[in-house]
Amino acid sequence: MVMKNRESVGPQMPSLAQMFSSCNGYVGTDNNNHNRAELDAETLIFENGNLHSGPLEALIQHLVPTSDYFPDRTYTFSFLLSSRLFIRPHELLAQVFKLCVLQQNLAALDNVNGFKMEKSRLGNFGPHLVNLLSEWTEMFPYDFRDEPMMKQLRDITQRVIAVYPELRKDITNLSYNLVTKLTNLKSYEENLAKIEAEEQRKLDSHVISTTDITEMCPSPLALAQQLTHIELERLSMIGPEEFVQAFAKEKMKSEENGNKEIFTKSTHNLESYVQWFNRLSYLVASEITSHAKKKMRVKIIEYFIDVAKECINIGNFNSLMAIIAGMNLSQVTRLKKTWAKVNKDKLKILEHQMDPSNNFGSYRSCLKAAMWRSEGAAEDRGKIVIPFFSLFVKDLYFLNEGCSNRHEDGTVNFQKCWQMAKQISDLIAWQQVECPFEKMGSVTNYILTAPIYKEPMLSLASYECEAPETNFDKERFKQLKLQPSPPVSPSDSELKLNQSYTARASASLS
Repeated sequence: MVMKNRESVGPQMPSLAQMFSSCNGYVGTDNNNHNRAELDAETLIFENGNLHSGPLEALIQHLVPTSDYFPDRTYTFSFLLSSRLFIRPHELLAQVFKLCVLQQNLAALDNVNGFKMEKSRLGNFGPHLVNLLSEWTEMFPYDFRDEPMMKQLRDITQRVIAVYPELRKDITNLSYNLVTKLTNLKSYEENLAKIEAEEQRKLDSHVISTTDITEMCPSPLALAQQLTHIELERLSMIGPEEFVQAFAKEKMKSEENGNKEIFTKSTHNLESYVQWFNRLSYLVASEITSHAKKKMRVKIIEYFIDVAKECINIGNFNSLMAIIAGMNLSQVTRLKKTWAKVNKDKLKILEHQMDPSNNFGSYRSCLKAAMWRSEGAAEDRGKIVIPFFSLFVKDLYFLNEGCSNRHEDGTVNFQKCWQMAKQISDLIAWQQVECPFEKMGSVTNYILTAPIYKEPMLSLASYECEAPETNFDKERFKQLKLQPSPPVSPSDSELKLNQSYTARASASLS
């Protein structure tokens, strides 16, 4: 299969987000101006100048570089992102190289001398292929955790070096950058395991904290900065493909494997980030309900309100929302005597910013302002944008559910691939920001490992703070006192924020 009239695109300097925002779709070459009625297995369909759809084989062919063609960076990202819905990454890489071999007649060259003799005929094919591999390893490094992918990468690059020895340095840099990213991922996962082990050790030893968050970190600004450290680290480790893999519901099959299911890959980093949100919410609730004195509970609530306001100023909307979710757990909202003493003026800003009405219209306006500020910022402090992650995922979910992966004629819906990639490209820009604040290890350790109440203990602590008033609550209080348990982190089944702000927000979006 040969694609004709494809235009060469040079190196792309702007970020992915800037490239996606500059147009409404991928602009390519309509191959011989076929229309839908003339569709065959080799045709890409264009509408209003933008790539609309095409057979999977044609989309793969459009990814393959030649001596005078290199795929646009936005096309490469869009297709590689969503291609895993139809074909495994290692199968795609094998298909791409197979097409390269056929297209360049490489199979006829059976020795190094033959390669060198034909180098003039191949032209820039080698550099273009290395550029494609560089973009793949840069955009989706986690694909190469699989040994089949790494083996193919080594085989391909060795063959390229045999023809283009001058590309050895580029290939070495490619390999070094990939190994660095995979090593960082491994270190991150090991660190998460250590944090979880330390938290579990404290739970098993029934460690009860002798301090609270205001003593550990008296400054609300400092705590907001430490939360931003955690947010940026965990956000940066999420692979863009994890969103597509999380949304994949259908059991995909490949011709090669017959009825063998193609299972989606790990979404561990995405799940860890969601778990972090829940932990912060429960930490807030635990800190509030751990104080028997109403005066201290008021102090803690107003402290977290101030932390939330600082998060707004920084651009850390995810921690902001987690704090609000913690204060809106039913075990906290029922503390009417406590809330009666809280400075209501401090709540007004938060209520406005995170009002779920109009599909979180106020928040979205605030996010746009933060994005605008980030684009013009010269320092990392001004570039920070950490979105309300649950809403970001929900927007992607609705896009995924609202558009089919394929059209009725079986062609791949590339417009969906493009829109998914466009939304995720914003996140990629936010992931690149280095946290500019000094890290306070003792504070982040407290945030991540301090024992927190699970819901039965959280309810018991709430009733001990303020006695139950209804017969239902009185009976529940009696039952909880009969079977007390030590404070532990919430299990997966207990991460539902009953009657919380986020639960109500989700309902308003459904």
